[in-house]
This record gives sequence, C-alpha cells and structure tokens, in this order.
Amino acid sequence: MSTRTYETIPPRRVAFLGLGVMGYPMAGHLARAGHQVTVYNRTAAKAQAWAAEYGGTAAATPAEAARDCDFVFACVGNDADLRSVVLGPSGAFAGMKPGAVFVDHTTASAEVARELYSSAKTVGLHFIDAPVSGGQAGAVNGALTVMCGGDADVFAVIQPVALAFSKAVTLVGASGAGQLAKMVNQICIAGLVQALSEAIAFGQKSGLDMKLVLDVIGKGAAQSWQMDNRGKTMVDDQFNFGFAVDWMRKDLGLVLDEARRNGARLPVTAVVDQFYADVQALGGQRWDTSSLIKRLR
Repeated sequence: MSTRTYETIPPRRVAFLGLGVMGYPMAGHLARAGHQVTVYNRTAAKAQAWAAEYGGTAAATPAEAARDCDFVFACVGNDADLRSVVLGPSGAFAGMKPGAVFVDHTTASAEVARELYSSAKTVGLHFIDAPVSGGQAGAVNGALTVMCGGDADVFAVIQPVALAFSKAVTLVGASGAGQLAKMVNQICIAGLVQALSEAIAFGQKSGLDMKLVLDVIGKGAAQSWQMDNRGKTMVDDQFNFGFAVDWMRKDLGLVLDEARRNGARLPVTAVVDQFYADVQALGGQRWDTSSLIKRLR
C-alpha cells in the first residue's frame, strides 16, 4: 500500500464489513489514520489476516464487529450481500449503538439504499449510501471518489473519516442519490470503453502505430482517463488491470433496471451490456472492462 498523508481527526471506533479487493485496503487506510478498526469478512481467515497486518480486530459476525462503533463501513457484492450483513440477529444493525452511522460503499441499487435508510431510522440509526469510483488502484492509494446519498448532517460527520481512503467524498442528494450517481459513472465508462475499443481496432486495421496515435490524440479533445490508463494496454492485449467484466455487468444490470423504472432511454448502454456478455462468452469474466476490444479482433 502506498504512503499518504492523513487528515488529523480524533480517532474513532469503526467497523469495516467486507474485505475484498476494495474493502481490504480501504479498511487499512482507516487503521493507518489512527482509528480503532474491527473487521468482518464472510471468509474469516481473510479478516484474521487483515487484523494481523494492521493491528485491528477480527469479528465473527457483522453485529459483533459493529458493537460500540461510531461508524460501520461496508463494501460487499450486491443487494443480497448487503442485506445479509445489515439485517437479522447477526447483522450490523443488531449490534450498532443508537445514533451510529452505517456507510455503504457497495455498488448496489438505489432501492436497497432507500430501504436500509428507512430501516435504520426506525431503530435510531443512520444510513449513507456511498458507492465509490477509482477501482482497486484507487482503494490501494487512498484516492477513491465517493458519491453519497443521505442526510446532510450525518454526511458531515462521516466525510472526514471516509477521507482516509478517498480524494473526494461528496453528498450528491438524498438517500439513493449516491447509487444513482454511480450509475451515471458506469454509463459514461461503458460508452467510453466501447468507443476506445472501436478506435484502437480501426487504427490497427489501418496499419497505424496505435501507441503513437494515442499519445497524439491524448493531448486533444479525445483524451479520457480510459485512454490514458487503458489505451496502450488494450493495444498490447492485456486485460488484468482491475474492474472485472462480471462486476461491470452487475453494475449495468442495476443501471438498466433503474432506467426501466425512471423511463430513461439508454440505447448505447444496453448494447454495450450485451457486448460485455459476448466477452463473458469468450471466457473473459475476470478480464477488466477494457477487454471489450476482444470482440473486435
């Protein structure tokens, strides 16, 4: 994990639920910032390994991890996983003290965010939906962008703590708005990566030195994060750099479900989602999202 300077704030007692490729380093930054961190992971050995590395504590259940904490952070797989660590007798809500805040970094539906926000209110707790962008590298480097939905006064309390693993933590609206903003993010990425794939494939078919061309056009209006960080690796047919196709399809499924509810028209996004299904059929479930170009070769 890279070194970084942490904002000086009073140490807090926090929990982190879910130690995947994102959660493990995010929880690590909280510990390095001086907070007292208890972790929970479905595979207990991973929680124990994290505790050994960072000097925190591993708990057997989400409720145990959340006990006496000011803040409970989570980053799990989907709506069902989120409900499983939040609700029920062993869920986080059962262990949290009155007034504590649950901050969910899972990319999930706006519907589940609003549901858990309401459930938290009924038992004297608070809930912020806070999906992140920046991928595994952003988590490791403490440079994530966090999009939050919820109450402004509660957000103001969690923001300085979440900055331990983020470069920006922003309230974008009421409960569910964080998840909706993440959907906007994924719509943008899907279209950009497909366009970049077509451009590189076209250039290669034309006999161009595409690394040179990307250097040239990357200084103009075509520049994007995807071009800067994935363009040359796409030329080299390398696709092991982070956010997996399976995860993108999960996210685009959330986007398309929400579009059916709100009436938004997403013709390009729907097509790119099916292109990612083609990549899965090629065996690319764990390739990163830039592997869209594989369809064109």
